[in-house]
Amino acid sequence: MKKKDNVSTQKGRHPAMRFPRYEIREDIQIRKLISCYYFELSKNYKYAGEKHDFWEIYYVDKGEIEIDTDFGHFNLKQGDLLFHEPNEFHSPKSNGKVSPNVFVVTFECDSEPMSFFIRNKLFRLGEKEKLVLAHLMDEGWNAFGPSPAGSGRILFPRAGAPFGSEQLFKVHLETLLIHLIRSGHEEQKTTPAPVPRDNQESGAADKIIKYMIERLGDNLTLDDLCDHFAIGRTQISIMFKKRVGCGVIEYMNQLKIDRAKTHIREDVYNLTEISELLGYSSVHYFSRHFKKATNMTPSEYAKTLSRGFKRITK
Repeated sequence: MKKKDNVSTQKGRHPAMRFPRYEIREDIQIRKLISCYYFELSKNYKYAGEKHDFWEIYYVDKGEIEIDTDFGHFNLKQGDLLFHEPNEFHSPKSNGKVSPNVFVVTFECDSEPMSFFIRNKLFRLGEKEKLVLAHLMDEGWNAFGPSPAGSGRILFPRAGAPFGSEQLFKVHLETLLIHLIRSGHEEQKTTPAPVPRDNQESGAADKIIKYMIERLGDNLTLDDLCDHFAIGRTQISIMFKKRVGCGVIEYMNQLKIDRAKTHIREDVYNLTEISELLGYSSVHYFSRHFKKATNMTPSEYAKTLSRGFKRITK
């Protein structure tokens, strides 16, 4: 009889008492964004400078750039990320030699752990952080579209944005901040582990990509790459799909367009010379290929540089 009473009492408990709720601790909380931009800058870009009452992260995706701040002078190279705290003056400029691509995000965050970035401003991103930042850039494209005419650089939601894109952007940004704070507080004392197969394939793909970059003007074919690296067509295609999300030749064409943009921004070669350097049969074919990839001709792209920057298009 006593046992029945115990069972009855337990069955009658309020669910919240039977299954206590654990409130998740959020050390970093971002509630408001100000801007999110990817800039393709000319080699002579120079900005007089500014300061504002919110945080800014400045990431160099390609090339190099110099930034003067209240805390000193920084020479940033590809893979470097710099924090500007609220009300910190900063003035970026190209070095006159290399045309940089930079990703800039500004946001409000009053979480106490952000004080870490007052003491630690410059980071050289590792592979883990680069992967998070790549997701952040992709979700920035998904979530935010061009601002309406006359509205300046106000952040504006993209029409038809995928479900949850703004929230994912926020999550990726908070994740990046957490990883950077961890990297500053934790010392890795683990013994080396065997390299997973996926990492081995990624390394092999990177070697092939490096080879392609060094020979963009040679018009390499898929068979050329298979012969050089002793790999099958199916295997290399699967490897590239995993690594970069597209086929080998499609990716090589993207590399050519990226190199063409760099040449145009650095203003060392004319369009005919650029087309020859990249292995195009004629400047007209080069122009058609460039327009198909960017929705503008090489000449139109060059004109956008007179404004000092261009927002990337996909």
